Amino acid sequence: MIPYILSMRNVSLLILGFCLIINTGCKKVEKLERRARLPIHHTEDGFKNPYLQIEQGFGDFLKWKLNRGPVESPDIPLEEIGEYVPQMATPDMEKISAPNPNEIQLTWIGHSTFLIQIAGINILTDPIFSDRCSPFSFAGPSRFVKPGLAFEDLPEIHAVIISHDHYDHLDKPTIAKLGNSPKYFIPLKVSAWFEDLGIDNYIELDWWQSQTFMDLEFHCVPAQHFSGRSPFNRNKTLWAGWVLKTAAGNIYFAGDTGYSLDFKQIGERFDTFKLALIPIGAYRPKWFMGPVHVDPEDAVRIHQDVNSEFSIGMHWGTFQLADERKAEPQIYLKKALQSSDVSEDRFKIMKFGETLNIPQAPSP
Repeated sequence: MIPYILSMRNVSLLILGFCLIINTGCKKVEKLERRARLPIHHTEDGFKNPYLQIEQGFGDFLKWKLNRGPVESPDIPLEEIGEYVPQMATPDMEKISAPNPNEIQLTWIGHSTFLIQIAGINILTDPIFSDRCSPFSFAGPSRFVKPGLAFEDLPEIHAVIISHDHYDHLDKPTIAKLGNSPKYFIPLKVSAWFEDLGIDNYIELDWWQSQTFMDLEFHCVPAQHFSGRSPFNRNKTLWAGWVLKTAAGNIYFAGDTGYSLDFKQIGERFDTFKLALIPIGAYRPKWFMGPVHVDPEDAVRIHQDVNSEFSIGMHWGTFQLADERKAEPQIYLKKALQSSDVSEDRFKIMKFGETLNIPQAPSP
């Protein structure tokens, strides 16, 4: 009788083990199927870049700050750079207050912040008017050029586009000042940040999704970057660029990005752009910054990839975020244009506070 009981117990254990194996296997299959259904840039708890896994962590950050990384040859000899003298323009308040509704009008406020005016609609990109891009008012990168247009001089803002949640692109004091009146266009999962601020007038989109607002189409498009406002929430929210489809032509705001195949796809999907706003700064050292920040040479490639008629350099000259000298991006851009046979009339740098009406592009 006892051997029989023992054998039955062994059989029960075998059956139990077999069921556990089956159950574990089913869960693994379900998990794999769930992952397979996700878009390529999604993970189960956040987001990723399709073409390059950004792996720089705090150790790499310390290596950069302690000058322990690879030695890089300068793209521009130091003697060619010289002292940085910000070019300021007196804001043309008459044009800003009464823009031609049939043209794209652009005012550079600084860094990645532009006032875009088209069809009677006023749009801000990644607005930051604060003295620092930091979680602290007493520490972090400080502004060394005042905003080209004072916050108080802004016209009524109808829409705001946000590329991602980093402090130099999503500035809490500025958003709090703008309040709930504008329509905010934001990437996935950034909505919680806005709701914590008491703002619910937003449209949250994934890559390749779009929404019509006041006769314009707002398209969320890919970028190669990362997100997180602390070391503990990295890549929990999406990063993106934006395309505005207007009667005067397509406008591309690249946000913050490294170079990738995304730009050729954007160019193929939208055919051509009247205007592209492309970052040219915060790229050195390239071993650390390169995956997430393009340099001027890559910026020119983006200009070509998206078939832009007219491009403007941004994300430079306002905050010291990387190791290149303040004046270097504008000189590097000029050299990159020359080596690419792209006319300097087709890819410009604006003065702070300058307003441009985007012209017909010159012949290539």
